[in-house]
Amino acid sequence: MLRPLLLAALVIAAPAGAEMREYRVLSGGNDVGHLNVDAEPGRVVIDYDYKNNGRGPTIAETVALDENGYPTAWEIAGAATFGNQIEESFARTGDGAQWRDSTGTGEAAISHFYVPQNSSPWALALLARALLADEDHSIDVLPGGGATLTARRTQTFEGPGGPVTATTYEIGGIELNPSYVLLDEQGILFAVASSRFAVIRSGYEAADADLRAYAQQLSTERFVSIQSEAAHNFDGPVRIRNVHVFNPATLEREGPFAVVWNGERIAGVQPNDEPATEGETIIDGAGGTLVPGMYEMHAHLSQDDALLNIAAGITSARDMGNENDVLDGLIERIEAGTIAGPRVTRSGFIEGLSEFSSQTGELVETEEQALDMVRWYGARGFYQVKLYNSMTPEWAPALAAEAHRLGMRVTGHVPAFSNADAMIAAGFDELTHINQIVLGWILEEGEDTRTLLRLTALDRLPELDLASEPVQHTIGLMADNDIALDPTVTIHESLLLGRNGEISPSFAAVFDHMPVGEQRSLRQAWSDVSAPGQDEKYRGAYAQIIATLRMMRERGIRLVPGTDMGGSFAYHRELELFEEIGYSPAEVLRIATLGMAEYLGQDEDLGSIAHGKYADFFLIPGDPTADLGAIRAISMVVANGTAYFPSEIYPHFGIRPFAEAPAVTPAD
Repeated sequence: MLRPLLLAALVIAAPAGAEMREYRVLSGGNDVGHLNVDAEPGRVVIDYDYKNNGRGPTIAETVALDENGYPTAWEIAGAATFGNQIEESFARTGDGAQWRDSTGTGEAAISHFYVPQNSSPWALALLARALLADEDHSIDVLPGGGATLTARRTQTFEGPGGPVTATTYEIGGIELNPSYVLLDEQGILFAVASSRFAVIRSGYEAADADLRAYAQQLSTERFVSIQSEAAHNFDGPVRIRNVHVFNPATLEREGPFAVVWNGERIAGVQPNDEPATEGETIIDGAGGTLVPGMYEMHAHLSQDDALLNIAAGITSARDMGNENDVLDGLIERIEAGTIAGPRVTRSGFIEGLSEFSSQTGELVETEEQALDMVRWYGARGFYQVKLYNSMTPEWAPALAAEAHRLGMRVTGHVPAFSNADAMIAAGFDELTHINQIVLGWILEEGEDTRTLLRLTALDRLPELDLASEPVQHTIGLMADNDIALDPTVTIHESLLLGRNGEISPSFAAVFDHMPVGEQRSLRQAWSDVSAPGQDEKYRGAYAQIIATLRMMRERGIRLVPGTDMGGSFAYHRELELFEEIGYSPAEVLRIATLGMAEYLGQDEDLGSIAHGKYADFFLIPGDPTADLGAIRAISMVVANGTAYFPSEIYPHFGIRPFAEAPAVTPAD
């Protein structure tokens, strides 16, 4: 989804006198909100609000612009997606500038174009206009870094206001991935679009599918280009010498060995001094460690994060809900080698229709429609179905029974107005997110978890006695019925422990490697902790979550590592938090590799480094059985036999690499 980026007003070309411009916010083709812009020469007032899955930003902005379209003053107020309060401002002061955002205050002696931390997509249009006016379409921005502009296609759209001709522009340099904005012939915003999300001028919503498809096409072209540079496919066998191998069966780092692969399969794990055969490529492992490819078990995979997961050593992912056609195309491109991405195990997402519905996947209004969707997923070989917040709880037994009859597992959120105990009785095999379980212990009857309450109510958790009967009853049900949990610990750490102006504890280890814009984001809280005592309540809630997960581990409940945050660096943190729960580093690595391969029934081909298995593994200089954080410094990833060097990938995202590529000696 598009992150709210800059904000502003394309007021440079506004007519004399005020004019109201209205836009609709669409998620997966469904109308979820609005962007209203009251523009007059030199001043713009903006109202931006949308809600998807019971949450979303509410932002009000006022922007003053000079004759060149640069902001001279900017005031932004409201709430971010998860409730964090926004009070952001910018002011030009002579030749310099001052600003305040959630990270604190800043100033600069030179007044470049200001990029807000929180804003509506209107700002993208303003930035695009500033870039267009620059000779090389590249400008420095505040608080730091720069932005670039590339013109793409121009097309005409039909609507009640008459035909509108607009050009798509790609803006790079602000985030890890580019953004796409359309300006009409007067330079006024027409739309912004990504593969799943769009903001479009009212009356022209029919352009949604085409704009999202084109954004997807542009993204694909970008990643195809990166793939042509970063993917290394060698002729003949490849031998990695001087490596230790993490063996998840023994929990030991063994070796040194030479590991040989040919094509997509591992040819063998051999003595290190085994002579190479003719035509082999030789890679020097330099005494490092080969680790089997890891499983991200809570992905909503997109093209933007697929390659970053590969660079992080994640060669397999369980997708927990997606637009089916979008994911179909992504899987096809990955399997064809057109772009890089993990192997995908699919979950069929089913959501009930309500004002709070998630717009991901399929929406149903009746039990029969829901059963039809279960059968649709079963006929297409999906691994499991995932039920969601607005699903009517009483349907769960029938849906679970039908999924099991068709050979699928059942997982999901606890639907609103129910609890984990009821879903276990209904036939769930796995529960998703630790908060979905603890809410059943702290909510009052009738409270609605389709809203942000499913997150904010965690402030009641510190008062809960974890030895109480309701808590122990649920944990007992999970242990006795072999119910797994995908806890997504990192998302709770970010939600409950992130504070404005402080580096997120979830990303402290990688912060210095991130580009300026990403660093700014990583110093912004998710939750509103402004009320007296709220900070302490959320910190106490997180401590209770960790204590609960420790109890679950001790009872033998299977905990499944996933992030719901795009994987990559968040996944590395998730594994570290599993260590905090009580697993040893070697046990965590086993869970992330062979453990998940076994859980998904894929251990015949994946999960360990052995003869005949797929060549899915990664190389690090350190010893992750002694220091789990060593998995961040990845020098090479092999996915389905193709080698990638993260040092060649990360610069495309503005990320400073964590390790150098190994030495490669080509075959004679």
